[in-house]
Amino acid sequence: MKWFATGCLTLLLAVSVSVPARGADIVETAVQAGKFKTLAAALEAANLVDTLQGKGPFTVFAPTDEAFAKLPEGTIPTLLKPENKDTLTGILTYHVVAGKVLAKDVVKLNGATTVNGQRVDIKLDGSSVMIDGATVVATDIECDNGVIHIIDSVILPADKSIVETASEAGSFSTLLAAAKAAGLAGVLAKDGPFTVFAPTDEAFAKLPKGTVGSLLKPENKDKLVAILKYHVVSGRVYSDQALEAKTAKTLQGASVRIRATSAGAMINDSKLVATDIDASNGVIHVIDEVLLPPTDQAQARKKLYDAVVKGSAMFNAGHHSACAKLYMDTLEEVMTTDLDVSMKLQMHKFMTSAKHQHSATDRAWTLRHGIDQMFVTFDQ
Repeated sequence: MKWFATGCLTLLLAVSVSVPARGADIVETAVQAGKFKTLAAALEAANLVDTLQGKGPFTVFAPTDEAFAKLPEGTIPTLLKPENKDTLTGILTYHVVAGKVLAKDVVKLNGATTVNGQRVDIKLDGSSVMIDGATVVATDIECDNGVIHIIDSVILPADKSIVETASEAGSFSTLLAAAKAAGLAGVLAKDGPFTVFAPTDEAFAKLPKGTVGSLLKPENKDKLVAILKYHVVSGRVYSDQALEAKTAKTLQGASVRIRATSAGAMINDSKLVATDIDASNGVIHVIDEVLLPPTDQAQARKKLYDAVVKGSAMFNAGHHSACAKLYMDTLEEVMTTDLDVSMKLQMHKFMTSAKHQHSATDRAWTLRHGIDQMFVTFDQ
């Protein structure tokens, strides 16, 4: 799991590499060193030469020719074929990190997001630094547009989709069955990138008896879709980013709360039991309970509460018109949700009253009083 930075260790490694005089870019430096012929050929086949000769800066974890030779026989010629350009590009960009990251900074990290989109693991193993399964054998070869660190093996990104990764894990049978029943399996297999908070089979088993069977019925498809989408966030959000953000808006529309506790990291009231499992089209975090999206009423209450917090500050600062507008806009948004008719009539009444008032102060007070009455109704 990638959570926080580890301690600092200065890395002093060296191999016999002929480094050109200053003034060379990353590609020129690699070519002149004489140990990266395969890498140079791969960059050309993937049309990445111009990119790595660009402004940058880039940090490249560069495999030597010997590193490429460790791959299974026939791998390199296959990757260099035009029809495999996308795969080759994915592998090469997995060796590149945006920005100039020197060795003294690399060893402070336990992961780094690559240009490929996936993260590499970084860890100290005795006196060595490992990038995924490769050992860093030389560092800080500075170029005009970045820096090169030499590694002794080619590192490979995840090449299986979220669905394939979950299937291979063997502990997400219920989740996969639900995704198939909801018509979402194809989306999670091909589109993305997505971040999935994935409940295990044991997590689904915690639901009341008969719940899963009921949700899998065709007539409950909409409810199932909403629940599953509440577990998915657009983009790749790694665990440290999630904790820093504190919330994440799901594809269902509502947000989940993310926090660190003494018991571990939590998504709402579900515990994160494994994080940062890369897939070709996203990342998976494993959770121990199924997340249930808030009802329309709960979401409406939250929107109104947030508006009151923000609007009160506006009103107290003298911005009465802005406060009134915020309240009105929020109420109009809430009116579009699936609330009880009596609640909508209640809102319509005080919204209409506020619209007929010429004073921004009066409008703000009328709307605030009406919202307060809504809270009483919600709590009944």
